[in-house]
Amino acid sequence: MNQFRSTESALVASSSVTPTDLEAQARPVVSVADATKVFGTGSQQVVALEGVTLDIAQGDFVCLLGASGCGKSTLLNLIAGLDKPTSGRVDVHAERTGLMFQEAALFPWLTVRGNVEIALKLAGVARADRKARAEDLLEMVHLGDFAKRRPHELSGGMRQRVALARALAQDADVLLMDEPFGALDAMTRDSMHDEIERIHAELGLTIVFVTHNVREAVRLSDRTVLFSSSPGRVKSEYVVDLPRPRAFEDPAVAGLSGDLTKELKAEVAAHVA
Repeated sequence: MNQFRSTESALVASSSVTPTDLEAQARPVVSVADATKVFGTGSQQVVALEGVTLDIAQGDFVCLLGASGCGKSTLLNLIAGLDKPTSGRVDVHAERTGLMFQEAALFPWLTVRGNVEIALKLAGVARADRKARAEDLLEMVHLGDFAKRRPHELSGGMRQRVALARALAQDADVLLMDEPFGALDAMTRDSMHDEIERIHAELGLTIVFVTHNVREAVRLSDRTVLFSSSPGRVKSEYVVDLPRPRAFEDPAVAGLSGDLTKELKAEVAAHVA
């Protein structure tokens, strides 16, 4: 024990890192402890989540996977601070969280750049800096040539790219994504997977991604958390230790997807029976 302490002290002294810094680095950026969420009262009461415990480290890409109605989006709302657990704790050790949903929900009267700039305004970016920053973000999602277009002039995939740029404009440490590509066609969705994987690597973001698509979860995540149904509980966790970039047709992706699909089907069947 003494040897460990002296080694730690030497590391702190040599790298100018304080014990508080070390503690912050070890602390999960998202910590969910025995969280339960109940909606309604009496006979109308619905237990959406029950006893969920989950830690997410800085830079992790975690997918929440499960059948519809298993509480995935409810947990995302708790992490975002849009709701509070009925019991237990949900702690987020980050300055900002960004949100991206299935619908792009862009302002139709604003240009593409204007939609990004309004997020920058809300994030406190000075007016003089917003245009250049918005253009940088649009370049990041490969929409630099479309800054002056209106949303109705864009395809569904392009609108989601704008929504992604707007989410990134919030300068978030944690990006929360609720089935953001669910309404896209297969080819566009695969392209968006490439984009979010690239941006995750470039920016070192922590991403929590809700999906009911098994292959999407394996394609994207460092870790996939499988939820049980009614009420939602953490049933199992899969570490996806596969080299990047990945593709749906990769044998390893298909193999792990098959294992997850079997467990998900068994879970759904148990609640239907």
